[in-house]
Amino acid sequence: MSENRRRRNNGAQNRQVKKARTNNARRILLLVGLMSLVAVISIGGTIAWLTAETAPVTNTFTPSDINITLTESDADNDGKTLENSYKMVPGGTITKDPNVSVDANSEACWLFVELEKSTNFDKFMTYTIAADWKAVPGVDNVYYREVTATGNSATENMAILNDNQVQVKDTVTKADMNKLTAETYPTLTVKAYAVQKEAAKTAEAAWALRPKNN
Repeated sequence: MSENRRRRNNGAQNRQVKKARTNNARRILLLVGLMSLVAVISIGGTIAWLTAETAPVTNTFTPSDINITLTESDADNDGKTLENSYKMVPGGTITKDPNVSVDANSEACWLFVELEKSTNFDKFMTYTIAADWKAVPGVDNVYYREVTATGNSATENMAILNDNQVQVKDTVTKADMNKLTAETYPTLTVKAYAVQKEAAKTAEAAWALRPKNN
């Protein structure tokens, strides 16, 4: 075999050996890498991560309510405090004391009083609304107050008529009264209503939400 051929064979053998060594080295590196990855995953699974937890917040929703009371003295002593009758004397003053209160544990409210007059009432009688009551704009004979939540105590009784009285007009004559019958006696009926304060921003809007069962 010639010297040149022998050198070529040796060179080819050397290249194959180097290639084999390189492939082995790569396999070793790959194996080491896989083993390292497995080690990291195994270690990570045992780490105690920091955690935290709050105490629970429990919300309880209780009912609310509004209740009002309308009272009046038993002026004619018949045992019916809300159905009084009075004698009219021209120019005279009649004690009449309807008052309203907001019961304990009531929410803040718009408090209304409505005075319903018979068609002939103004011919015979007159009255003035007590202080602190305001007329509801655009509504005849209806007045209101704004009342805060009452808590454990009811409000004081709030008078509706000034000085708790009505007046008989001095222009009324005997002839005027002789014409009256039981069906045409002048009447004044007082009603009270309450509407939750948060339900409306104005008295007019709250009045539109009043109970209408009566």
